[in-house]
Amino acid sequence: MATPPETPAELGQARYEQVAATIRAIIEQVQQIWRTLSAATIEDDLMGEPGATIAAAAVAGQASVADAAQAYIAAQMAVQGGLSLAEAALVPTLIPPLIPSAFTGIAPGGGALETLLYLPAVGVRRRLAAGLSPEEAMIGGLVDMTMYTSTAIADAARGADQVAMAAHPSCVAYVRVVRLPACRNCIVLSGQMYTRSEGFLRHPNCDCQTLPLREHEWPGIATPQQLFEQLDKEQQQRVFTVAGARAIRAGADIGQVVNARRGMSTAHLYGRDLQVTSEGATRRSAYGRSRDQAGDRMARVAGQRHGQATSARYFRSTRTPRLMPEEIFRIADDDRDEELRLLRRYGYIA
Repeated sequence: MATPPETPAELGQARYEQVAATIRAIIEQVQQIWRTLSAATIEDDLMGEPGATIAAAAVAGQASVADAAQAYIAAQMAVQGGLSLAEAALVPTLIPPLIPSAFTGIAPGGGALETLLYLPAVGVRRRLAAGLSPEEAMIGGLVDMTMYTSTAIADAARGADQVAMAAHPSCVAYVRVVRLPACRNCIVLSGQMYTRSEGFLRHPNCDCQTLPLREHEWPGIATPQQLFEQLDKEQQQRVFTVAGARAIRAGADIGQVVNARRGMSTAHLYGRDLQVTSEGATRRSAYGRSRDQAGDRMARVAGQRHGQATSARYFRSTRTPRLMPEEIFRIADDDRDEELRLLRRYGYIA
């Protein structure tokens, strides 16, 4: 029988493996569905039942990783000498419970996940127009779908972890953990420490994670130079370019060779600038119910999938946009009471 994880690093590895296993399982489902689709009908397919099934699988993956976030953060705090989940249960108001559904159905940029998962159809059409065969176009579309789906699930995990960090009174910071293979932008950020409310830099397909800290202590996380030295020469050149790898081997500072923020963002993936979302803002959602009770006007609107009206009808708040967690942390400016107030108001914690 496997030994339960006992150190912060072991707990972090277990969380990483849990998220990775969830992503693999969902991607397998997506691939099975994709094999039944045709380039000739891809747009109709992704607007129809196959697209809905793919979206439902992605949402299930988001829910699964978000549901495990609070237990993970509590375990990290307990092993670091902080408050355990069992101890916190004795004072129910001490750690407000996370609402996993608040992290589902949302794309990394804050828009509707279903809209993002329709983009592979656009990519297939563009490849066909560029002269690729239907088979090649569909392979490219599957690559797109895999990237969007895996990134959405990984982002839900990171977002839920960060909200759980804010909700736990023992957590003060986090450190970035990078596992190989990784891109040069991620490698150069390995081991960087941030306050618990600082946004997490990531890119599409990024699988880096946060390791929460009870104190501002430096855990045994690999440095950028150590990760570089773990790569063979060919891998170094592929990740950092031939000239960049040669400069680093000659003693150049990796941070000077790589602009880590290029191609990275906190909540602006896929060209989106807004840090608010209308997802989870219907009357049925936790956030929608709270705004309805607070007196927000709820308009009756037609349901939509990929911009097309459906027969469903929903009540959506017409006054209060739903802030993303990272925008909440920015506004609260490291004030934990204000963070909790806003996280509760926007339906991320109970």
